[in-house]
Amino acid sequence: MNLDEHITSDPEIFFGKLVIKGTRIPVDLILDKLAAGETTEQLLKAYPQITPEMIQACLRYAAKSVI
Repeated sequence: MNLDEHITSDPEIFFGKLVIKGTRIPVDLILDKLAAGETTEQLLKAYPQITPEMIQACLRYAAKSVI
């Protein structure tokens, strides 16, 4: 999976914070919600503009950032 397909940074959106491409949903918000116990299904219901692949991209980003 190419993270650039799903995650982007734009200085005009949230001061350049990483967001899910095509949205204003920060990657760290998705990661925080997953860490708090929310499921993929709950996130998809709360944010219908995202896909399971976008959530996976957030997780892959987090995994790569700790290596």
